[in-house]
Amino acid sequence: MRRFSFVFLLALLANLSWAQDLSYYLPKGYTYNPSVPTPKQVLGYEVGEWHVTHDQLVMYMKAVAAASDRVKFEETGRSYEKRPQTLLTITSPSNLGKLDQIKAERAKLREPGSAVNIQNMPVVMFMGYSVHGNEPSGANASLLAAYHFAAANEIAADLENIVLLLDPAINPDGLNRFASWVNSHKAYVMNGDPAQRELNEAWPRGRTNHYWFDLNRDWLPVQHPESRNRVKVFQSWLPNIHLDFHEMGTNSTFFFQPGVPSRVHPLTPKKNFELTEKIGTYHAKALDQIGSLYYNQENYDDFYYGKGSTYPDVQGSIGILFEQASSRGHLQESANGMLSFPFTIRNQFTANLSSYQAAKEMRVELNQWMKDFYTEIKNETTADVNKAYIFGAKEDDARSFHLADLILQHDIKVFALKEDITVNGKQFKKESSYIVPADQPQYRLIKAMFETRTTFQDSLFYDISAWTYPMAFHLDFMALNSRILNLASVTQVDKNNFAQAPGKVIGEAGAYQYALEWTDYYAPKAAYQLLKAGFLVRVSNAEFSTAEGKTFGRGTLLIDKGESGMDNQAFFAKLREIALGSHVDIHALTTGYTGGANLGSTFMAPLKTPNVALLVDGGVDSGEAGEIWHLLDQRMKMPVTLLPLDAVSGANLSRYNVILMADGNYGRLGQAGATAIKNWVSQGNTLVAKGGALRWLAQNEIGNFTFRTVDNAEKGLQKNYADFENATGSKQTFGAIFKANLDTTHPIGYGYSEKEIYTFRNDNFFLEPSANPYANPLVYTANPLASGYLHPSNLPGVKESAVIRVAGQGRGRIIGFADNPNFRAFWFGTNKLFMNSIFFGQVIDGGTTR
Repeated sequence: MRRFSFVFLLALLANLSWAQDLSYYLPKGYTYNPSVPTPKQVLGYEVGEWHVTHDQLVMYMKAVAAASDRVKFEETGRSYEKRPQTLLTITSPSNLGKLDQIKAERAKLREPGSAVNIQNMPVVMFMGYSVHGNEPSGANASLLAAYHFAAANEIAADLENIVLLLDPAINPDGLNRFASWVNSHKAYVMNGDPAQRELNEAWPRGRTNHYWFDLNRDWLPVQHPESRNRVKVFQSWLPNIHLDFHEMGTNSTFFFQPGVPSRVHPLTPKKNFELTEKIGTYHAKALDQIGSLYYNQENYDDFYYGKGSTYPDVQGSIGILFEQASSRGHLQESANGMLSFPFTIRNQFTANLSSYQAAKEMRVELNQWMKDFYTEIKNETTADVNKAYIFGAKEDDARSFHLADLILQHDIKVFALKEDITVNGKQFKKESSYIVPADQPQYRLIKAMFETRTTFQDSLFYDISAWTYPMAFHLDFMALNSRILNLASVTQVDKNNFAQAPGKVIGEAGAYQYALEWTDYYAPKAAYQLLKAGFLVRVSNAEFSTAEGKTFGRGTLLIDKGESGMDNQAFFAKLREIALGSHVDIHALTTGYTGGANLGSTFMAPLKTPNVALLVDGGVDSGEAGEIWHLLDQRMKMPVTLLPLDAVSGANLSRYNVILMADGNYGRLGQAGATAIKNWVSQGNTLVAKGGALRWLAQNEIGNFTFRTVDNAEKGLQKNYADFENATGSKQTFGAIFKANLDTTHPIGYGYSEKEIYTFRNDNFFLEPSANPYANPLVYTANPLASGYLHPSNLPGVKESAVIRVAGQGRGRIIGFADNPNFRAFWFGTNKLFMNSIFFGQVIDGGTTR
């Protein structure tokens, strides 16, 4: 009995030693309104005792809003998994009654010359927590922030001059995935062993959203609902300070911005850095008071505008990144001692309080800075010879539409052409071309979207070094001077009623055949529906033309009723339905006696319906796998089986005729998996692989792929040890844009009208071209760098190397990608290359792959 009591006491002490009540977190000297519930009163446990799940988080925020006259709760949208995105607006009751008026006054800060009362204008601070779901100290600290700002009696007067915007979980799906993992593995007697299952979450981990995207890279591309909803909040409020709560490695301490001074984007004013540094003194003072270690002006940068802490900097706001050493679970050993979950939460909440203090004391200065920021922009636009940017695609309105739609999300005016124009030999069609004037408040953000840059102050980047959007969307584009701009007849796009044009069938029912041009971005979406409907679908491997003079290029699909059993009217109705929903035009052809190739030619090859499996789990790069899944599931509406590596050797692979392998380490497949895949390809199927997957294939003698190496080792007898990190880091390719030549007659190049195309790469993986010149449909040019940073030692690896190389295996085909054609879902320009590999790998001539 005594032994039992002793063990029980030890267990109790072990548990209690890491559980903390509110006094551990809350600042001294405050009293709290008892009508506002504490987190424990709603959730049943103390903050930090368990990881809050998203439903619990929302439940508490609703409870606080219901109890406090300082708080407004609203739902701003829904995630992919239909979890609510929520926003708490916290301010004085009087301000809550005039939020629209406050927003309207703040909008005038973007209008130089407008009369605004800076002295009396409230300061606005946005607090965004845990955009990475497995960095949970932020979201759990939001419980404390909601309670403190809603209930602390002593801040009532402050809130007359402050509006707080609290987003408790920027990534609802990822947060919930992670909380479920750690809570389900929590022991009541914790020991902090890093090998503990709780601290090693399963693939794909909780960092990302439903499709495994890093939402902290999506503030500028806005390709996901979570991002669009939060950017809408930002643009409606124009916060002065934008807090972004993250976590980093367990053996670190606490970081707050500013980051490395030399790694700030040139479009960000120096004043932004100075204000960030001034706010940093508040963080240092607060962390000193609780005895926490911290640092700044190291590691992290402010270059890529797609991050939550950098996106505000180019809009007169101050973005601030916080990085807390992560306990990953509830307790973990670290180089600095035992790191408990409550400790990580306290640091985040402390930085939240110090930010509040800075906002309160710097209110006038911060509002004045935003006004000055936009006044300076007006002067810059006047001096800039580039008065606008035009972009478009002659053959595809979808890619133009999606770029225009992206730009509109950022409170930028976009104009559509009302007539065709030609500028410097480039034709821009009214159906698919847009103009973005430079003379508007978001001038610097516009410049960041359209500029190309190949010289940099620093050669290290925390994220990508280039993202030139017209290149990413494979669009013609150029800057316009005032003379050309004034010649263009345009109409402003209505953001609230902007939609892609519906597709249609051109012609009548009962036609001889119907044709779908592959130039349309959504042609693969339509193709899949046509094949699933049971129609006979053939791809034209040669050009042909009609008597009316219309030419159809390689890749055009020819559609017949096949064995669907439909009569002409039902067939026509189905074609119209597919064309409408896929935003493509389908043309009726009255005869098979066409110019060039006839419609019964051997150049017209029947297509099989792609039955696709995507290998996942283990060492597969979840980000790239998620990009593939998103492309097929969200855009092309095609089913795909997510096939775990461990299941490959025992799976019935004959169910699939296409298998996709993202970048990653495939050693987990083992010999049995390698044999299964090799046999499957040899039977006439299509394997699409990228990066590390190609190395694994080569090691297992599946396909014939070889790789290029470069010599970028440091030379010399002795170099300064202190220079090691910068010298080696500068040789990494973090993300840049390159020019490549495409064989538009190859099935992988179908749907493209121009040979030059832009690709994106973010690694030093170099693919040697095949000795067979017909097996290299996409090859880098001799001078490949288009935008971004590339270390000179890596240039020999890139230039004239293969971007895509095709190899044979038995009767099958392997299509190898050196670069990621689906990067972060905004690289629309190369998506078609990937879709071509899925649909047309089956028709590639085997003689071109040897």
